[in-house]
Amino acid sequence: MEREVPPDLEGDMLARRRYMQRHCDHLRTALMWEPRGHRDMYGCLLFAPHSPTAHVGVLFLHNEGYSSMCGHGIIAMTKLLVESGFPADSDAANNRAELRIDTPAGLVTAQAHFAQDGRTVERVSFANVPSFAYKLDVPLKSSSFVPLLGKDTVKVDIGFGGAFYAYVGTDELGLPPTSIVPQECDKLKQIGVVIKHAAIKQVELVHPFEADLGFLYGTIITSPPHTAQHHSRNVCVFADGEIDRSPTGTGVSGRLALLHARNQIQPGAPAVIESIIGTSFTGIVASTTRFGPHEAIIPIVSGTAFVTGRSEFLLDPADPLRHGFIL
Repeated sequence: MEREVPPDLEGDMLARRRYMQRHCDHLRTALMWEPRGHRDMYGCLLFAPHSPTAHVGVLFLHNEGYSSMCGHGIIAMTKLLVESGFPADSDAANNRAELRIDTPAGLVTAQAHFAQDGRTVERVSFANVPSFAYKLDVPLKSSSFVPLLGKDTVKVDIGFGGAFYAYVGTDELGLPPTSIVPQECDKLKQIGVVIKHAAIKQVELVHPFEADLGFLYGTIITSPPHTAQHHSRNVCVFADGEIDRSPTGTGVSGRLALLHARNQIQPGAPAVIESIIGTSFTGIVASTTRFGPHEAIIPIVSGTAFVTGRSEFLLDPADPLRHGFIL
């Protein structure tokens, strides 16, 4: 059997992301695609940190390639690493530990909040990279909208929360406010994909500092919440038509930036945002800042994760499908 491990790469996480894309993409496809994964699989590859203050570096994997940041990935890896004894900065007085993580989008600081036993991580929060409203009320025009929506123009907002997203409400799409449910998954995916493709063609995206981050990662469809005391519900359609089962940490970050730009949320006020399966993240605008030409926020997003298993994957050199396949 082959022993496949990520190479010991130098440079920041964007440089490592480029190297993996060009030279080691078979590791991603072997893990994310069938027979070890599936079309909606998501994963993390851990590396030594690049920043002098970071504990660990990470690249995020999906069916199409490599994300620039991932909130639910940060929450899951923090839970797993801290409970496994990975060295982190202890804050015993507050019953938590801090993990600083190098991501392609920048340094992210996660807090593992312990249960009363002082060992079980019951919640994770993270301070994300600066997030900002890029463009508001952008009209997208496409004939592909007509069979799905009965019109050829859709108005979206573009926000950045570690990745760029196009945001659109169910009201703008002419959908019932209760549409973000698993039963509507296929239709939501179709809508998200055509909006993403239209936005890629019609909106030029420029990240203030990193050309590699100037791409549209997905579409986020928003609706009223299903639980009255929550803020809203959303679903993210990203990469090659993947559906995020979580509320999407980077998407929540960008959403907070859009809400702040419209004066619809105040700093420090929590917003509970639901996912398509009813789970939730809580986001707050922790502070404001400037990020290149943009008025930006520092969002803090919190949620939970659970360890479901430990696996060892084997790649048989005689297996013609050892690097995966996707349908």
